[in-house]
Amino acid sequence: MRVTTKGQVTIPRNIREKLGISSETEIDFREEDGRFYIIRVDEPTITRKFHKFRGIATAKISTDQIMGLTREWPPMIITDPHQ
Repeated sequence: MRVTTKGQVTIPRNIREKLGISSETEIDFREEDGRFYIIRVDEPTITRKFHKFRGIATAKISTDQIMGLTREWPPMIITDPHQ
């Protein structure tokens, strides 16, 4: 295999078939012990992107309040009950 000037390679058909990937399938590269692996990504892209934010919120609001913020216009005002 060769890498193009754009950094692209063609994954051989037999490997694509074994991995179950097609032209619209998302893949990821993982490195373990100096070896790189091609992994088929099964989660939707948006879900993967939000996983990195899990657990870093500092606001003390409930899930219901968060849902209210995303659904109401104008947004509701949330006050901290601990102040």
